[in-house]
Amino acid sequence: MISIPATSDFSLHNIPFGCGLINNQFRACTRIGDYVIDLEECRIKDVFKDLTQMLEHTLVQPNLNDFIALGKTTTSEVRNMVIQLFTSNAWSEKNITLYPANEIKMILPVKVGDYTDFYSSREHATNVGVMFRDPQNALLPNWLHLPVGYHGRASSICVSDTPVIRPKGQILPVDSDTPVFSPTQQLDFELEMGFIIGKNTRLGQILSTKEAEAYIFGMVLFNDWSARDIQKWEYVPLGPFLAKNFASTMSPWIVTMEALEPFKVMGPIQHPEVLPYLEYEGPKNYDINLSVTIHTSNGVAKEVSHSNFKYMYWNMCQQLAHHTVNGCNINVGDVMASGTISGPTPDSYGSMLEIAWKGTKPVKMPDESERKFILDYDTVTLKGW
Repeated sequence: MISIPATSDFSLHNIPFGCGLINNQFRACTRIGDYVIDLEECRIKDVFKDLTQMLEHTLVQPNLNDFIALGKTTTSEVRNMVIQLFTSNAWSEKNITLYPANEIKMILPVKVGDYTDFYSSREHATNVGVMFRDPQNALLPNWLHLPVGYHGRASSICVSDTPVIRPKGQILPVDSDTPVFSPTQQLDFELEMGFIIGKNTRLGQILSTKEAEAYIFGMVLFNDWSARDIQKWEYVPLGPFLAKNFASTMSPWIVTMEALEPFKVMGPIQHPEVLPYLEYEGPKNYDINLSVTIHTSNGVAKEVSHSNFKYMYWNMCQQLAHHTVNGCNINVGDVMASGTISGPTPDSYGSMLEIAWKGTKPVKMPDESERKFILDYDTVTLKGW
């Protein structure tokens, strides 16, 4: 059996899928412990048996879209065969190469045709409503009736470790009626998760909450960077634009829904009752611990948030059912982000806007500096387990 550190996020129960450059060639791959496995090498060495011909050409693309499009029956079988291969000594007998993970450049795992960002954490929506509107009516009238969302910019989704350039735009200074053009002074992260569409629908096709899971391939960590001061001035009446579309960061590994199945839990009780097309049965939320750490340019770090995906008020099946209820079609590789994931306590808030409460409660860093928002040369790390 392959040696896997006890603390590794990449055990044989995980087996995520990603896309990397191996020997300067695009390869679909997986990760086990501290090693990356080339799935095309596994195919050539007959690890996948009856699937060898079906998988041809799908594992040597600059994204996983063609592989995902083969369907869950095939991708799940590939995953199970990898587990079997490395549970035994068969990987050694077949001379499968183990590439050190820190030597492989990972790229965006899918070609993203469309991207939708939801706003589905009740705690986050309430906090924002309290800060910017009437605390007694923090949630807008529609929020408890439907999963609020907007169409984002797919072209600026980038893979982990891609530098983010501080955006510029119009900002309305305090006590002024005249906007100025300026780099954002309120650059913020948003702790989110995203799900990857694994199956196309035709235009006009509607998915029920019961059908939705079959169309979700897997999940990624997602950071929908936000420029809060630009956002505040521009969002009325049509919502996010320059404040959001300059960059969104996605993790390189897609964890399959099969791997996440054991972590299903019931979500919050929804009241008032939802309309029939949003009703669902059984556990549809997931118990996934999430954290955010800020690293300063001089090397010190502090965890500023510890949240959990199980807090989401609107689950993924409801989001997808609502997304398609008007007949909107979806395609393999589309990304649907959860919206900021905040919990019930200040240490579980999912953005600096909330953690520092609009700048009134700065976060003290170990080097005695403070953070109200993200400074130049900071690094923000999201983790999920």
